[in-house]
Order: sequence, then structure tokens, then C-alpha cells
Amino acid sequence: MLVGTQMIAKGHDFPRVTLVGVISADVGLGLADFRSAERTFQLLTQVVGRAGRGTAAGEAIIQTLFPDHYSIELACRQDYPAFFEQELAFRRAMRYPPVVALINGVVRAASDREAMAAAGDLVGRVREAGGQKPFIVLGPAPAPIARLRGEHRAQFFVKGAPSARADMRAAVLSALRERPDLRRKTVIDVDPLSIL
Repeated sequence: MLVGTQMIAKGHDFPRVTLVGVISADVGLGLADFRSAERTFQLLTQVVGRAGRGTAAGEAIIQTLFPDHYSIELACRQDYPAFFEQELAFRRAMRYPPVVALINGVVRAASDREAMAAAGDLVGRVREAGGQKPFIVLGPAPAPIARLRGEHRAQFFVKGAPSARADMRAAVLSALRERPDLRRKTVIDVDPLSIL
């Protein structure tokens, strides 16, 4: 018997594994990240693939509160094309990448009030720099991981059509040029892989 975290699913080949169990398979679906379903599907397909690699057949038992969620249901069936279609439909409906371009901005400060004020100032400057350009600025709001390494974090997003990506970047850079004191306290991620 082998017990482990999700790292056990990452590329290891354990011979003669015929049964895999996953507890709380849906925990990642609750994360405030547009890729949470994708990551859940990826992790489950990887861990299910650990069973039955040899001559004996394999089986997977998945414990979840959301058995009807498409990422879990399709991971159980190992149906990659169906997952892709469902996930793309979800992202179109919610206007998430790759349908839109996204910039994630995270501002760090000694207090939550300072972080929100600094992020709010940047948001105002990005909106002003953007003028009538075809993108929107969302936030600021406390980041999902509101405190990290003793610093408070506030977050904002810039969303627009992929063709507006250059205008979005220019507006963010303009805002940071106007506030050089925030450059070292701000992380800007264009086309982020995670928004946590």
C-alpha cells in the first residue's frame, strides 16, 4: 500500500498497482481560479492512469461531493475530447482565457488597507490610461491568498479581447510608470497560468 499527496500522481511508474483511491477529489474545484476544473481533470486522469499499467487490470475509486461535475465525470471516463469541449464552453460563457486576454495584478503591502489603496490607485490609473480602449479593469479585491510571507495582497484584473492585449499591457505599464514606488511591490502576470 502506498499513501501520498497529489505528488504521487506526477509521472511515477509504480509496478503492479491495481487499485487507486482518491479522497476529496473535488477539493480543487473550490479554488478561485479559472483553471480549477482543468487541474482537477488533469490530476484525476494522472492518478487513475497509475492503476492497471501492468498485465493486471486496474481500478480507481474516487470520493467526491460533486460526482456530476464534468471534470470528475469525464476524468473517470478518461474522455479528453469531451472535457475539452465542456471546459471551452464554460470559459466562453464566463469570458475566461483563452477566449479573452487576461492580466493579473497583485500588489503587496504591510497592511490590507495599504494593499487595497495601492491596488485601487493602480486600477484607476489603468482605466484612465485605457480611455475608450476595448478592455475592462476588475477590482481591486483581496487576493485569494490574502497574506503571504507576512505581506498583505490585493488583486486586480484587466480583461479584453485577445486583439486588445497590447493596449492592456500599455495601460498597465503606464500606470506603473506613474507610481514607481509600487513597481517592486506589484507583480503583473500577462496570460497567467494561475490567478491565486
